[in-house]
Amino acid sequence: MMSIRQRKGVRTTEVSEDGTAQQENVTLENKPSSSCTSRRLWKILSFTVGGAIALCTGLLTSVYLATLHENDLWFSNIKEVEREISFRTECGLYYSYYKQMLQAPSLVHGFHDLMYDNKTESMRTINLLQRMNIYQEVFLSVLYRVLPIQKYLEPVYFYIYTLFGLQAVHVAALYVTSWLLSGTWLSGLLAAIWYVANRTDTTRVEFTIPLRENWALPFFAIQVAAITYFLRPSLRPLSERLALLTIFLSTFIFSLLWQFNQFMMLVQALGLFVLDALDMLPAPKATWLYAIQIAALLLVCALQFFNSMILGSLLISFNLSVLIARKLQKNLKTGNFLNRLGKLLLHLFVVLCLTLFLNNMIKRALSLKSDEHIFKFLKAKSGFGATRDFDANLYLCEEAFGLLPWNTFGRLSDTLLLHAYVFVLLVTVTAALAVALRNLSASPAQPPLGQTGKGTVSLGADAAYSLAHTVVFGALALSTMRMKYLWTPHVCVFAASGLCSPEVWGLLLKVTRLYSPARMCVMRYAVPMLTLSYLCCKLWPGVMDELSELREFYDPDTVELMHWISTHTPGTAVFAGSMQLLAGVKLCTGRTLTNHPHYEDSNLRARTKAVYQIYAKRPPEDVHALLRALGTDYVILEDSICHERRHPRGCRLRDLLDVANGHMMDGPGENDPDLKLAGHPRFCEEIKRDLPPYTALFTRVFRNKTFHVYKLARDRHPAAREPPPLT
Repeated sequence: MMSIRQRKGVRTTEVSEDGTAQQENVTLENKPSSSCTSRRLWKILSFTVGGAIALCTGLLTSVYLATLHENDLWFSNIKEVEREISFRTECGLYYSYYKQMLQAPSLVHGFHDLMYDNKTESMRTINLLQRMNIYQEVFLSVLYRVLPIQKYLEPVYFYIYTLFGLQAVHVAALYVTSWLLSGTWLSGLLAAIWYVANRTDTTRVEFTIPLRENWALPFFAIQVAAITYFLRPSLRPLSERLALLTIFLSTFIFSLLWQFNQFMMLVQALGLFVLDALDMLPAPKATWLYAIQIAALLLVCALQFFNSMILGSLLISFNLSVLIARKLQKNLKTGNFLNRLGKLLLHLFVVLCLTLFLNNMIKRALSLKSDEHIFKFLKAKSGFGATRDFDANLYLCEEAFGLLPWNTFGRLSDTLLLHAYVFVLLVTVTAALAVALRNLSASPAQPPLGQTGKGTVSLGADAAYSLAHTVVFGALALSTMRMKYLWTPHVCVFAASGLCSPEVWGLLLKVTRLYSPARMCVMRYAVPMLTLSYLCCKLWPGVMDELSELREFYDPDTVELMHWISTHTPGTAVFAGSMQLLAGVKLCTGRTLTNHPHYEDSNLRARTKAVYQIYAKRPPEDVHALLRALGTDYVILEDSICHERRHPRGCRLRDLLDVANGHMMDGPGENDPDLKLAGHPRFCEEIKRDLPPYTALFTRVFRNKTFHVYKLARDRHPAAREPPPLT
């Protein structure tokens, strides 16, 4: 008597309807109902266990990072001013608006002060909700004032615990993405462990808490997880609609929280475009993703009071161009290989030309110059000639905007992440090239998107997107170190899902002629388990040492400066100085600033260059005129900038100013032949000699080992003149 046994699927713990949908297509009359019941119970159990582990892993990561932050600063014991100083550079500026909202007499007053702010930039009234991505601070301040927690939780702890809580969301989203790609939650656990093991390169939340990327990246991870699910085949209509809603909401929140959203999503759109052009994504789903990006960005634009930088973004122009070009070239995916390749190149050319045309027209109509410094930076970084532009060089000389250091790969290798990543990348790229060539060579009668017969190489749309994501963001990270935090978390996901993927091991075993379902199953579970065991044994002692290492925040000079400003200057005083320091002045003292670290405005960039002449070779009359034109009452000079040694010659701030002013740089080394000797000594050095031309305009009112504060004379010196133009 012949019996039919229930066939076991390759993915036994898949979080989707795919397996169920495929099983329902075949009805076996003599199949025992107990088999279906046991399989359903197994899936429910697997989903429950996997979900619980995802939740626990995220929470443990959050607690771990919060503990490291506490141990590093002794945050619970230091003074409030020290806590605020620990929010360095732009972090302090963002946190100051949270503090400002909490100190406002009412929420209405708080909103009004943000929309008509005259303390962030002296002699100007700006709408902070338009200029900066600070809705998160507004939301948290409203929540803190509404919830009955003031007696139990200080405002600063509510703020930082929210950020560390978002890390739990981030890790859970990475876990789910890896689970979706591999079909087993084991890969999700491995991805999460790798994320924590490589935290030096995957996150910097523990020491730059209020930074915009720490707010935004958890929602970016949610978006990637939702896209991965959305691209799976055979989704039910309800599941597809829920996935689209999740993609839209996560894209919108991500865009609202980070000013660089448009550039990050442009990189994502480029990856989608390549897959779409090679017929590796379903065209309707690709269209939905393009449209969601545009819609989310336009909604953010509306909430930011029609911020022109968003309207003039390359992302909107590119996505519109892709959709227009698709309508113009309806028969793009027909013909033989050479025919399709020619059409593909033409399509690329049309999209590129349309993008540049639309973007140029929008920027001309809006008179947009807010992002010109970014394009100058990209032009110089790409090798299209050196530049003397101060703003572009300010980025080029920062280590965070340089190439990814080689020691990054050494750290990733220590946890076996790089080895696993390269292995999975090679296998997946091979499969992707085979599928792309087959799609370009296929006739219309052949099945698209990898729906091929037995024995052929296939690559699902979700796996193809994951590959494109890691490649495009990997290229971005290699070129700009700061952007590695968009790439390295997905490296963990990609490597873990590949090690647990039946497709990766199946392809490898078939190539080596060793394939059997049993061998494939052993490899996809044994290798990740061995990797996890190795990571636990290697990393556990280090984790224990980190958790037992106790340090304390110590910056007495800055604390002394902030105390002096608070007690010895009027509340309406205007301060000039470095962008980084002034953010702390705004947070700790509430004084008015001339400039600040949020560098996305052309007027602000001009202000910053004018203020930084205090470190250039300029006469005291010129510096005084420039500062007074901005309403400055006090200027803070820092020895660490005036006598900087952190950067090499040519990248010190004083060198950037000299070159921008047409002056020769200090010290041994070559200068461009057209640079001239300055007619005056360096201002920040000469002012300390208390010579009459300086003391007539600047009176030193505070000094310690790090800072020198000078009060500006209100009555102009007879030799003073109008502010000179800055080239």
